[in-house]
Amino acid sequence: MASIDGLPPLREVINTHELFAKKALGQNFLLDLNLTSKIARQAGDLANSDVLEVGPGPGGLTRALLHEGARQVVAIEQDERCLPALAEVSAYHGGKLKVLQGDALKIDPLEHLNTPIRIVSNLPYNVGTELLTRWLSPAEWPPFWQSLTLMFQKEVAQRIVARPRTKAYGRLSILAQWRCDAKIVMEIPPAAFTPPPKVTSAVVHLERLETPRYPADAKLLSQVVAKAFGQRRKMLRASLKGLAPDLEDRLLAAGIKPTQRAEEIDLEAFCKLSELIRS
Repeated sequence: MASIDGLPPLREVINTHELFAKKALGQNFLLDLNLTSKIARQAGDLANSDVLEVGPGPGGLTRALLHEGARQVVAIEQDERCLPALAEVSAYHGGKLKVLQGDALKIDPLEHLNTPIRIVSNLPYNVGTELLTRWLSPAEWPPFWQSLTLMFQKEVAQRIVARPRTKAYGRLSILAQWRCDAKIVMEIPPAAFTPPPKVTSAVVHLERLETPRYPADAKLLSQVVAKAFGQRRKMLRASLKGLAPDLEDRLLAAGIKPTQRAEEIDLEAFCKLSELIRS
């Protein structure tokens, strides 16, 4: 595959450094640099932004982000085998790439980043949902990032953008849509990866809202939604039992029938219910 810059094609980089994907690390490498460039462009104008990338692997998306004009890329990579290849990318781009080696769930990259910050990643499958949940649930809002452009298994992507009364609608839908505008911007077939995963992938772009869409206490809303969808087959008067002594009255006040189930309730009603329980 042709290169988008003066560095070798990714397949050559992988062979040179023996960077064969490890299943234990959730690795699936994208070798098509035209495709990684398309993903990078979904994040918007990067010229005046720092970019945080998790799981750069051999650096395909990293190179695309730098080629598309990112002010700086800070990449967190757990696999030390990838560090020499990423060092070559950093040298080629005059040090605009900083690599932090370690577990993304344990590293705080903020001291290396300057605002505005965009997060763009082909997330390792084994930590993707956990990282997204953390980024959507900071102690204070707005968060440190302006937008998230993230690749997931298509099933996870569909959960992020799902609407009520659909099978995919759930806690992740509420969490994302309460504080962001979220949309699926690309789908990527298994054949585009090495090794090919068993499922189609999709890229989701989330643009943060400066204030949440509806008033609600973040912790209580999360608790209400977790209980509601934790037993999604049950009526809400049963799944939310114990949250308030007069639960059914509060459900009715929020415009929710006690006999309804979680997947029938929209974001606004969940927020209203959580505020009624808090009061």
